[in-house]
Amino acid sequence: MITMNGKKILVVEDEKKIAEIVKAYLEKEDFRVTHAETGEKALSLLKEGFALIILDLMLPDMAGEDICQAIRKDFDVPIIMLTAKSDEDDRIKGLGIGADDYVVKPFSPRELVARVKALLRRAKGPKDVLSFNGGDLVLDSTRFEARKKDAPVVLTPTEFKLLQCLAEHPGQVFTRLQLVNVILGYDFEGYDRTIDAHVKNIRHKIEDNQRNPAYLKTVYGVGYKFTGLPDED
Repeated sequence: MITMNGKKILVVEDEKKIAEIVKAYLEKEDFRVTHAETGEKALSLLKEGFALIILDLMLPDMAGEDICQAIRKDFDVPIIMLTAKSDEDDRIKGLGIGADDYVVKPFSPRELVARVKALLRRAKGPKDVLSFNGGDLVLDSTRFEARKKDAPVVLTPTEFKLLQCLAEHPGQVFTRLQLVNVILGYDFEGYDRTIDAHVKNIRHKIEDNQRNPAYLKTVYGVGYKFTGLPDED
């Protein structure tokens, strides 16, 4: 049984109120949280060993990008960047220098915790079976099968790959173009709105209420995200 209990998280954030909120939500899930207000302090704490680092990019003494690069020289700990920088170029740069995920302020503390858990699970290696909302939805990548309320769901290969991609990254927003690249390949020359049609079909098959979906949420003007709650192993 994989458990998150007692895992140490380093939160690098100079805004006290934000740090307190993040700490409270993580500790509610039984994580042990250490807070650093500066980059210098964060780097000095790394030797203590952490399961994951939540790193603000805009700190008073050092750029978060520089801290991320410094961490990556010696540690492979998962890093979630927490920042007010929302431009796509900023996100690409952050992921390019070694971050594993990118959360833009303002953010949902519950979503951040979900991303922490998802990253820690992925750090243990990919799972063949993903289960959500108390077993309501189950995806089995070895069999290429999906089940809803323990009944089989017939998905096309493209629909399964699309759903699996989103489900492996709960809370992460994917643009249509990103999903096209992941699911259909970089050489696909079709219209990226084809993703909308696939999402509509998937919702028809797995959602109890398509107008208020529990799993595939539209992020207007951007794309889609998966909002199912992962079940603990």
